[in-house]
Order: sequence, then structure tokens, then C-alpha cells
Amino acid sequence: MALVVLFSTMSFTVSMHYCQGELIDTAIFQKAHTCDMEMGGESEMKMDGCCNDQEIKIEGQDELKLPVADLNIGQQVFVISFLHSYIELFQTTEQRKNTFFDYPPPFIVRQIFKLDETYLI
Repeated sequence: MALVVLFSTMSFTVSMHYCQGELIDTAIFQKAHTCDMEMGGESEMKMDGCCNDQEIKIEGQDELKLPVADLNIGQQVFVISFLHSYIELFQTTEQRKNTFFDYPPPFIVRQIFKLDETYLI
């Protein structure tokens, strides 16, 4: 949740450098590197307007207040029921005690394999 709040309030700029219609460099938070074609070189490559820079500014959100008063009754009931059912998912239930461990098994009075005369060989 903290990352969502951080990214929604953060402003940044994406800078792009185009040379002869092709994207050469893209940078975030800084100026894009140029291709240095305008500085010098061959006269054929040095054309007017061959390179251009473009910047896209993404503004962050200033206010984080959620307008709860704008919700109608049906939406408020939905939010409350959703939160209640979501919280119930993580509540642990009490484990029942197994009572079989409290009582020992009965004593063997007769040996059944001798009564039935079945022996493993």
C-alpha cells in the first residue's frame, strides 16, 4: 500500500531524443543524451531540424483524501461487508481437543491369531 501511495504522489519527466525520426535515447529524471550530429561532422548529415527532443511530464497527485461522503448507501454497505468478510478470512478458529489420547486402548484378553489358528509363515 505504501508503494501505491508513493508512486501516485511522485512526479517525474520522461525525456526522449529523436534523430531523423528514430528514437535514439530515453531517460527518466534527467535529460536524454543527444547524438551530437548538430555539433559538426559531414555537411550532408548536418541538416536543419534533423534532431528534436521531446519531454513528457507526469504530475503526481497532490491530495490523498478519499471522499467517503460521496459514496451512496449501497456502496457503503458493500465496502463494509467486503472489509468484514476479508478480516474474517484471517481469524484463526479454535482447534478442538482430541479426546482419544486421554483414554488408553483396551487390554488384549485373547490372542485372536491362536483362536483362528492363522499363522504367518
